[in-house]
Amino acid sequence: MQIAMLGLGRMGANMAVRLLRGGHKVIAYDVDPRRATDLSTHGAVPATTLDEVIAALPPPRVVWTMVPAGRITEELIASLSAKLSRGDLIVDGGNSNFKDSMRRAQELQQRGLLFMDAGTSGGIWGLENGFCLMVGGPAEAFRLARPALETLAPEGGLLHTGPAGSGHFTKMVHNGVEYGLMAAYGEGFEILKTAPFPNLDLPAIAKLWLHGSVVRSWLLELLADALSKDPRLETVRGYVEDSGEGRWTVQAAIDQNVPAPVITLSLLERIASRQQESFNAKVQAALRNEFGGHPLKKA
Repeated sequence: MQIAMLGLGRMGANMAVRLLRGGHKVIAYDVDPRRATDLSTHGAVPATTLDEVIAALPPPRVVWTMVPAGRITEELIASLSAKLSRGDLIVDGGNSNFKDSMRRAQELQQRGLLFMDAGTSGGIWGLENGFCLMVGGPAEAFRLARPALETLAPEGGLLHTGPAGSGHFTKMVHNGVEYGLMAAYGEGFEILKTAPFPNLDLPAIAKLWLHGSVVRSWLLELLADALSKDPRLETVRGYVEDSGEGRWTVQAAIDQNVPAPVITLSLLERIASRQQESFNAKVQAALRNEFGGHPLKKA
């Protein structure tokens, strides 16, 4: 099939290459035209404007956006909706909030346009291994994009989750679970690192647990690779960002009256990792000194 990929960062570019390898015609566009030009060496058709993108596609057009959530996605979809024709399809493969996806689907439907939200997981490994796709939207839209979806996903890695918004909701929860898993591995390996048994071989333990252990996973495999390169992670600063989906997962848990302490605490630990020195900790140290005369460590 013919499809446009808008946004050629690490994920978008790899997805475009995977589609090209699968025999699809890809119109490539990015605000940095050099990225589209680079993809032309793989067989993509570069475009420098949205008008060029639309002119290069036969109707019904399928346009996949792979740009950061928020204002950039909002502006791009608004621009596309003003230029596309009835029956054309916009797929948002970024990490948008599911409520935004529900709203966009309704707005585009009023213009006669189709919309799908494609929660996409796989990272930089997706090019070779495939991307896990959680796709929300009408059945008509799913049928239209299915050839590309099946090329992007590995076997068993594609699911039509339901109406618009459900794909991004599923991906949101997926990322919340990821936060909890990463936090558990982090805590466990810190306990191992500080064990009363000197010089435990952390890379060997990580690799060991990949064979027959109930805690084996792809995340653990990646950790084993990272520890093999730097056994004590001495070159890594413990500053952990979040993409926003962990926050949205915690908010959804609150809204739905679902206790989610593991995911919530893993999010708070990420936020704590960004503080050079916690004012909270200073308050507690000062209080212990005031009520109990406990010694203070001076700054």
